[in-house]
Amino acid sequence: MKAYIQRLGRALMLPVACLPAAALFLGVGYWIDPSGWGGNNVVSAYLCKTGSAILDNLGLLFAVGVAVGMARERDGASALSGLVGFMTVTTIMGSASMFLGFDAENPPAAFAPGAIGNKNVFFGIMVGCVAGSLYNKFHKTKLPDFLAFFSGRRCVPILTAALMSVISLALLFIWPLIYNGLVAFGEGIMGMGAVGAAIYAFFNRLLIPTGLHHALNNVFWFNLAGIDDITKFWSGTGGLDGKTAAVLATGGFHPWGTYVTGMYQAGFFPIMMFGLPAGAFAIYKNAKPQNKKAVGSLMLAGGLAAFLTGVTEPLEFSFMFAAFPLYVVHALLTALSVFIAASFQWIAGFNFSAGFIDWFLSLNVPRAHMPVMLLVQGVVFAVIYYFVFDFMIKKFNMKTPGRGDDDESISSAAFDDAPAAATASKAGDKDSALAAKLYELLGGKANVVDIENCVTRLRMGVNDTSKVDVDAIRKLVPGVKVLDAKNIQVVVGTQVQAVADAMEEIHRKA
Repeated sequence: MKAYIQRLGRALMLPVACLPAAALFLGVGYWIDPSGWGGNNVVSAYLCKTGSAILDNLGLLFAVGVAVGMARERDGASALSGLVGFMTVTTIMGSASMFLGFDAENPPAAFAPGAIGNKNVFFGIMVGCVAGSLYNKFHKTKLPDFLAFFSGRRCVPILTAALMSVISLALLFIWPLIYNGLVAFGEGIMGMGAVGAAIYAFFNRLLIPTGLHHALNNVFWFNLAGIDDITKFWSGTGGLDGKTAAVLATGGFHPWGTYVTGMYQAGFFPIMMFGLPAGAFAIYKNAKPQNKKAVGSLMLAGGLAAFLTGVTEPLEFSFMFAAFPLYVVHALLTALSVFIAASFQWIAGFNFSAGFIDWFLSLNVPRAHMPVMLLVQGVVFAVIYYFVFDFMIKKFNMKTPGRGDDDESISSAAFDDAPAAATASKAGDKDSALAAKLYELLGGKANVVDIENCVTRLRMGVNDTSKVDVDAIRKLVPGVKVLDAKNIQVVVGTQVQAVADAMEEIHRKA
């Protein structure tokens, strides 16, 4: 089950990767026409509609993307199966009045168009999992000669449509319970205002080592529980509730206000743009003298990635296992940051992650509120992070990068013997060289079973993790996490896609 959830977490990143495009088009569109949202400028209208094409069809994107991600082979048949399955369930659920006898013009909330249409990420993830599983099981199925045309991959979309039709009939009765349960959970957190946002942020960071933070994010960022924070921020459909707006209008502080659009996003900006890079500087300062150059390169690359794009895993994995108490403090500081931003309604939003690029694009989005204050907050958190990290590393002698007994070759030594290992790569191609070296340390053809990746991590399936040279891999990359006997994650950084592609090529030729 853990391996399956890990695979799902990685699969979710494929549709999520589409969101920066929405942020780019909507952000620029709102910059051009901040008051009319395209109503006063044809170029703005064009850009806003382009971005909306993604946000208005998130459920469909998740169905296709998760289906591809869950399939062991990234074949187009899995994507087609996800599409067919999603159309099946939304069509049947959209016709629920025919089966259940309610007024189609005034349906219950669970069957309203907004709850079952193309925005329904819950349906998308469910269908994607079904389609991916069916592809893995039946894509090589051979049928009798008279049905041979439908053998193999061609039978998968048919099976998906058939199975989803049965599941849809069950959902006619189960979906209202699921929907109302998700809404109740979301409303419970929303009703706690900034405190609820802080609780979410704490577990968001704490779950990163397991990769399960993606599942939590889908509850708050998309339309699983009616929160839909990202879509509401960029589409301008959310806002301040009346009670909170009245308090804020008088300059008050209202930590117990109910949901405000962007409150599950804004507080991450000070952490990702300022806090973690400052913590990285503290790690560099406390490295052994002989390791400072290597650690400095690692921390600089991770810090720039965090500041610009909000990708923090290279930094977080560099200390989360070697100094886990420090990582817990990081999660608590993240919760504090989200609490402060939500309490004062300093709001900015993102479509990918809380880096400078998304912050800049969101400045003129109508739901942004005093986003510059997030930079001020970020400077304060940079100071806090530096001194807290510096104190804890020294006080408790934490083995952060550069302070361990075996860190002498922590950095670019990854490529010292690359030419010999990277027989499938071009000379000087560091991604291919790293892929070849990692493939060798993972056990090569005899041990590597599955090669997947998310934003920064290789998610590897192997025959036996005890045959993996974990210590040697730690000297090449920011982090390694052995999940169980057959699954291991290797944190590579933002170049992970190139490394994964190179490793797949090596695996095919091995």
